[in-house]
Amino acid sequence: MSQFFALHPETPQKRLLDRTRDILEQGGVIAYPTDSGYALGCLPGNKKGVEKIKWLRGLDDRHNFTLVFPDLNEIGSYARMDSPVFRLLKAHTPGAYTFILDATSEVPRLLLHPKRRTIGIRVPDHRIARAIVEAAGAPLMSVTLIPPGEELAMTEAETVRERFGAHLEAVIDGGACPMEPTTVLDMRTLPPEVLREGRGDLAPFT
Repeated sequence: MSQFFALHPETPQKRLLDRTRDILEQGGVIAYPTDSGYALGCLPGNKKGVEKIKWLRGLDDRHNFTLVFPDLNEIGSYARMDSPVFRLLKAHTPGAYTFILDATSEVPRLLLHPKRRTIGIRVPDHRIARAIVEAAGAPLMSVTLIPPGEELAMTEAETVRERFGAHLEAVIDGGACPMEPTTVLDMRTLPPEVLREGRGDLAPFT
């Protein structure tokens, strides 16, 4: 059974963030809150963790995985973008967006779309999510926790623990999350292609 940590939504407890970091560094998979439902996450180089997440979600190799960051400072190491795209991202992060960009060689191959070699980039507007990534000292490989065969993300930590706790190393309780998914934008061209309309406002990108 997974460990269960209740973090304060505005001032997450350092001792619990440190324990979450240790779990991630030891190869664990966690469920954690974001601004668009709960998500599954592990460190990018954790091959077994990535495979577990794919199994839990019922995903194939064509799924575009996302790297979650606390801010834009390290994004250039993982994704290629020109100055106009960076300025757009800077103006609208943190926020409920997933940006699709060309990946650099720093991104493990198992996270890449097999044909396009792209990666999703995300800076969530959620204090706990960003605090976890800050504590980890590396981006999280992440996917929204949508159970196989369902269409909506899970929004309550207790429900996540009841349904998936046996397969996770930790469930991070940050309270209820919004259910609406992120807006997904392919930023490889401007204006970007809208791949999914969600919580993030499209107006600044059209």
